[in-house]
Amino acid sequence: MSPQVLADKPQSAAKPAAETRRYKNFINGQWVDSSSGKSTPNINPANTDDIIGHAPQSTREEAQAAIAAAQTAFPGWRNTPAPARGRILAKAVQLTYERKEEIARTMTREEGKTLSEARGEVQKGINLLEYYAGQSFRIEGRTSPSEMPSTFVYTVRQPLGVVSCVTPWNFPFCIPVWKTAPALVSGNTVVFKAASNTPGCAELLAKIYEDAGLPKGVLNLVYGGGGTIGDEFVNNKTVRAVSFTGSCETGGQVAKQAAAHLAKVTCEMGGKNPLVVMDDADIDLAVEGCAQGAFGSTGQRCTATSRLILHKAIADKFLEKLVDRVKKIKVGDGMEDGVNMGPAVDKAQYETDLRYIEIAKKEGNKCLIGANALTEGKLGKGYFVAPTIFDDVKPTDTLAQEEVFGPVLAAFRVSDFEEAMAIANNVQFGLTCAIYTSDANLVMRFTDRIEAGMVHINSPTVGGEAQLPFGGFKATGYGSREMSDEGMNFFTQLKTVFYDYTGVKRQTNIY
Repeated sequence: MSPQVLADKPQSAAKPAAETRRYKNFINGQWVDSSSGKSTPNINPANTDDIIGHAPQSTREEAQAAIAAAQTAFPGWRNTPAPARGRILAKAVQLTYERKEEIARTMTREEGKTLSEARGEVQKGINLLEYYAGQSFRIEGRTSPSEMPSTFVYTVRQPLGVVSCVTPWNFPFCIPVWKTAPALVSGNTVVFKAASNTPGCAELLAKIYEDAGLPKGVLNLVYGGGGTIGDEFVNNKTVRAVSFTGSCETGGQVAKQAAAHLAKVTCEMGGKNPLVVMDDADIDLAVEGCAQGAFGSTGQRCTATSRLILHKAIADKFLEKLVDRVKKIKVGDGMEDGVNMGPAVDKAQYETDLRYIEIAKKEGNKCLIGANALTEGKLGKGYFVAPTIFDDVKPTDTLAQEEVFGPVLAAFRVSDFEEAMAIANNVQFGLTCAIYTSDANLVMRFTDRIEAGMVHINSPTVGGEAQLPFGGFKATGYGSREMSDEGMNFFTQLKTVFYDYTGVKRQTNIY
C-alpha cells in the first residue's frame, strides 16, 4: 500500500524536548496557529527520541478558510499573464537552489531517506520548477479550419479555479512541487495538504513560494488528518480539481467523492513493479539496477522494484551476486556518512514491513537475506528493517500481489519470456517496470505487451524526468498523468472559440 495521506493519525512517541517547534498553517499569506489544540509529533524515524516538532491537527473551519482565501485570490491570479506567473516560479528555482541543503537535511531528519537521496529529490524539485516556469510561455491552444465561411476557430486553455493537492510523505518535496507548480503556472489557486509526518518540507516549499512573490491566498497550506482537512479539500464544492497521491483504497474514495460534485480528479496510487532479467542480460548491470530499485529510499516509493523475475538459466548466479551486493548496504541514520539505506518512515510502516515478512515465511517463501528488524546499538532507537530477499515466490502468494512499500523483494524463476510476461502482468498495478536483455526483439515485445505506464530498458524501475509523463495503468492510476505538459493540462480546461469575422463592424477613420 502506498502512503495513505488521507489517513494521518497522531503517533505516540517519547516525551518531546522542551523546545520542539510547532508548525503553523499558511492561509491567505499569513502563518497562523491552528485553534484545535491538537497536534501530531514530527518524529525522526532514525531516532525516535528526536522529536522535531508538532504538526497541527487543524479544524474543518481552517480548511474552509484556506479554500475561501484561494477563491478570493483566484480572479487576480487568473488575470496575471502566464509568463509573469512563470517568473515567480523561476524565482522559486533560485531560492530552492539556495536552500537545497536545508531542505535535504530537513527531509532526511523527518522522513528518513539518506542525505544523498534527499539532495537528489530536491534537485528533482528544482528541475520541475524550471520546467513549469518555462511552460508559462507554452500554454497553447490550436487553430483548425472551419466548415463555415469567414470563420476563424481556435482553442485556448484556461485555469479551473481552486484546486487541491493532497500529497504523501515518501517524496515530501518533489511530489508537492510536481502538483503545485503546474497548477499555479496554469492560473489556478491552490489548497495544499501535506502528510503530517513530513511537515517541515511542506513548510519550506510554502516559504519558497511566498518569498518568490506569490500573492497572498494563491497557495494555502493546512496540516491535519484525512477525516477533516482531506475530506474538506476533496468534498468542498468550491474545489474544481483534486490531485492525490496515496493508497488505492483512499484514492478510490477520493475519486468517488470528487466526482459527486463533478470536480476533476487524478489519483496516483500503488505499484508492484517487476524487473525481468533474461538469460542474455548483462548480469552485473542488472544486479546493480535491482539493488537500487528495490532498496533505494528503503523501498518506500511507488516505483520501487518489488518483483524480480529471473530466467532460470541465470537465476542462481544472479541471486548469489545480488545477495553479495545487498550485504554491502549499510543501514542507519541517513545523516551519517556511508549509510545507504535509512529507516521505515514511522512505526506503522515498520510494523507493516515486518508483518509482510512473517506472511512470506508462513507461505513458504525462501529467505535469502534479511527478514528481520535491526535493533542493535543505535539502530534500536529507530524503525530499521534489514533489506530482504525472498526466493521461490509463487505468483499467487501475498508477496507477489500486495504492495509492501518497504525493503522487501520477491524473486520468481521462469523458463522463458512468455512465462515472464504472464507473471509481470499478473497484478492489479501497472506503474513501472524494467527488462534487462540484449535482444532487441524481446525489448520491443516487452514494451508492447507490458501493462505499465512507464518502461525501463536495461535500467532500474525507478526514476522520472520533469518533461516526461508520470503515471500508470490499472489500479495504479486514475485520471490524468502527472509531470510534463500532461500534468499542466490536468489543471486547465479547453475553450473552443468560433469567430465569424464578417460580422465585425469596420470603424471609419474620422480624422
